Amino acid sequence: QVQLVESGGGLVQAGGSLRLSCAASGRTFSSYVMGWFRQAPGKEREFVAAIDWSGGRTSYTNSVKGRFTISRDNAKITGYLQMNSLKPEDTAVYYCAADPRDMTWHAGPRGVYAYWGQGTQVTVSS
Repeated sequence: QVQLVESGGGLVQAGGSLRLSCAASGRTFSSYVMGWFRQAPGKEREFVAAIDWSGGRTSYTNSVKGRFTISRDNAKITGYLQMNSLKPEDTAVYYCAADPRDMTWHAGPRGVYAYWGQGTQVTVSS
């Protein structure tokens, strides 16, 4: 069982930056695929980024490429999402997720994750 706790959300002006953290319980997280998702009011949850267990492979949805960076520190069993050049349309609740199956990485945005955090609010003002 893995528990995930996000932090680092907040209110920021357009063009600003935030760094989200996802603290995991359990050393098994180090072997899990990790993803970040977001859900804006009135919209479905959408994939943002994913990283494989080693941190060697990453993927992003097109709208955040070049602005967001996903990373992880397995020694600290923590994942991160660095968000730069934020836009009002990035406003959403951001969730981190983890899954032990490598197939989840290969599924990309359609990956099904077993473990989810409670979410952290990111609000970008114009």
